[in-house]
Amino acid sequence: MTKKIVVLPGDGIGPEIVAEAVKILEKFREEGLNINLEYGLIGGAAYDETGTPLPAETLEMSKQADAILLGAVGGYKWESLDISVRPEKGLLGIRSELNLFANLRPAILYPQLADASTLKPEVVAGLDLMIVRELTGGIYFGQPRGIRTLDNGEKQGFNTLVYRESEINRIGKVAFDIAAKRQGRVCSVDKANVLESTELWRETMTTLSKSYPDIELSHMYVDNAAMQLVRAPKQFDVMVTTNMFGDILSDCASMLTGSIGMLPSASLDENSKGMYEPIHGSAPDIAGQNIANPLATILSAAMMLRYTLDEASMADRIEKAVSKVLDDGLRTADIYSAGMTKVSTSEMGDAVLAAL
Repeated sequence: MTKKIVVLPGDGIGPEIVAEAVKILEKFREEGLNINLEYGLIGGAAYDETGTPLPAETLEMSKQADAILLGAVGGYKWESLDISVRPEKGLLGIRSELNLFANLRPAILYPQLADASTLKPEVVAGLDLMIVRELTGGIYFGQPRGIRTLDNGEKQGFNTLVYRESEINRIGKVAFDIAAKRQGRVCSVDKANVLESTELWRETMTTLSKSYPDIELSHMYVDNAAMQLVRAPKQFDVMVTTNMFGDILSDCASMLTGSIGMLPSASLDENSKGMYEPIHGSAPDIAGQNIANPLATILSAAMMLRYTLDEASMADRIEKAVSKVLDDGLRTADIYSAGMTKVSTSEMGDAVLAAL
């Protein structure tokens, strides 16, 4: 049965990095992987052409797909737009409409890049943690929200942080199930000492843990978690947290690995249908220069093969190929160090393809 993959290059460096991941998927298709690729618009590129960051055609196409490969959205060009039509609304919209509630963000330090991390090698060597971020609830989606004018004429911005037990339970189950296949430890991150919504989060995670007696559950306030990620990141196995906290902590964790350009992500629904994207942004300052790092996007394609297409062996091959090109000393600008060979976006993609 043919699997449908929707490709959404998006904005900035998105088209460049997605093109390199598509090379890999095309190679597997030549080897017999039964997939069909369809392209769509999202973000600023979609706004420019259709007046909306998430066209109905893109949304419908994505709903019919088995998986989505996304580049990035946003850029300086669209910052002056009303918030309702900014590129990021396309990304938030597709996550919400497809109910992609579980965001998996691995932070793995390739041994070849230990010196690229800003932390001492002994602190980060062997790092392998998974951040599980709740993606369709919390303050990014809570209502009411907006900007209003008070009686005294002063403007006030407001957002609502809200979580239901069912939302917490389903993301918690994802985290516990992943931990069962790893080291068996889950750290739930909250701010239960000052936020009632995350007090409920902690209570719900504690109750859920009783169904997973073999998994060790710990709790940590988000400010301490940020500090601990820098102080001793290898203490963590799986971290599970809210939408906003996960957004911030996963970017923090990304720099432990040497570059945000190395980290993939998966956003899954309850049936493992998912959207796969690098966790970095659109980097408009380097767009079109063929210098962006495509490895996070290529590794996102590997996650797609593993989690949605059930092709673990192909995912393994991609990950080994990435390790091989790093062994060979190839580096894009963001991970370059003296003595290595600096390569472009397309050259890195070609090198991974050759290593396959």
